[in-house]
Amino acid sequence: MKLLAKTASALALTASFGAALAIAPAASAQSGYAQVIGNDLAKCTAGKGPAVSLRIDGLKSSGGNLFVRTYYAKRGDWLKSKRYLTRIDAKPRKGSMTVCVPVPSKGDYAIAVQHDTNGNREMDFSEDGAGMSNNPKIGSFLGIPRPPSVNQVAFRVGNGIKPMSITVRYRN
Repeated sequence: MKLLAKTASALALTASFGAALAIAPAASAQSGYAQVIGNDLAKCTAGKGPAVSLRIDGLKSSGGNLFVRTYYAKRGDWLKSKRYLTRIDAKPRKGSMTVCVPVPSKGDYAIAVQHDTNGNREMDFSEDGAGMSNNPKIGSFLGIPRPPSVNQVAFRVGNGIKPMSITVRYRN
């Protein structure tokens, strides 16, 4: 019985994780959430901000799509569908690339990166890659990914540009 309860709990978490990383077209933004923006590196130059200059490492190919979602570092928002502040849609570059992630004001945030390797705009756990701010381990239960807590991925941004790197990891 305990195993069934744990499995059900893991499946619920996975559904939440998958829904958050699902790549359905953005609905109209509500209250400043779910804004789709471009990768404007000029917003990360000297004298600009607040923003995160994000280096993304470990990209295994230049195929598909790259999605960078920024969240307030709040448990009620982290990895919840349409609760991201912004989503940057970019063309991945094998190896490493940089994106500029503007934030509305200084404060605590969290970032999730997804490499949709085949470009099907769905989360394929066996193929797609993912990474998060602070590069926490993404655990699993019975082979099902379990996202880290918001406390593990939260970071603070001041008025300027915060440098950060995230390594994308793949199951295969």
